[in-house]
Amino acid sequence: MTTRRSFIKKTALALAGTSVLSNELFAARKKNEVLGIQLYSVRDEMTKDPKGTLKAIAEIGYKYVEHANYVNRKFYGFTPAEFKKILGDLGLQMPSGHTTMSTNAWDAAKNDFTESWIHTVEDAATMGQKYVISPWLDDAYRKNYDDLKKYMEVFNKSGELCRKHGMKFGYHNHDFEFTTTLNGQKVFDIILQNTDPNLVAQQLDIGNMYGAGGRALDIINQYPGKFELMHVKDEIKSAKGEMGGYESTILGKGVVGTKDVVDLARKKGGTSYFIIEQESYQGKAPIDCAKEDFDIMKKWGF
Repeated sequence: MTTRRSFIKKTALALAGTSVLSNELFAARKKNEVLGIQLYSVRDEMTKDPKGTLKAIAEIGYKYVEHANYVNRKFYGFTPAEFKKILGDLGLQMPSGHTTMSTNAWDAAKNDFTESWIHTVEDAATMGQKYVISPWLDDAYRKNYDDLKKYMEVFNKSGELCRKHGMKFGYHNHDFEFTTTLNGQKVFDIILQNTDPNLVAQQLDIGNMYGAGGRALDIINQYPGKFELMHVKDEIKSAKGEMGGYESTILGKGVVGTKDVVDLARKKGGTSYFIIEQESYQGKAPIDCAKEDFDIMKKWGF
């Protein structure tokens, strides 16, 4: 099974009882909150039968999806116009998507973005996205503090480019942001402290960080209001787990304390986009996990 990390690398290279019950069952979803699913959760199904898989996602009750496949100006093999119609016919919207802003996105000599990244932003706008999210930071930019800090200027410039199209650039963490330090600072802190929040949104993946020692509750308290988007996950210990020996599981079944994190994000994190992502399934069918996770989030007031 292809891991999320190796998938991204390959893509980048190719381009009280009653009270509690009442709160859980009847909590009103805020008007501006979005509950969606990252389609990497059903990646194999999307490869084999994208239309059928999206139909199954819609039948579960999802209204929003987030893509993880944009190659040669196509989403899952479809042009932006084609994919937008497929989603629209199923009552789905795609407000965010993952495309790695890799080393081939920025031309340092010209001090400008390459045509490929400009196309990425343009096609996201055609899809009606609100966020263009890079889910990876190339090794080349995390060798020393000065290089990383300088590259954060490119993040801000990408935010400016996206803003011209009515969108916002975003970044999604893995685990290395919490294990790699430069000048005594964690990469995660360098990113947060050197990007303009008006231009660069943060999508907090609360599962990826766990094996690296990152705790989402602490991060939200440290940077209140900074996380417009969240990847909602839970984690269990695993011998094959890539992220520090952990792998994702059904929400509420692991060690992350997902509901507490989600509750804090709703109150203090500035979070409006809650995107479910489950990458490991413990023998269950991915689409069944997607339904379980959706039902749990609905129980939690979404």
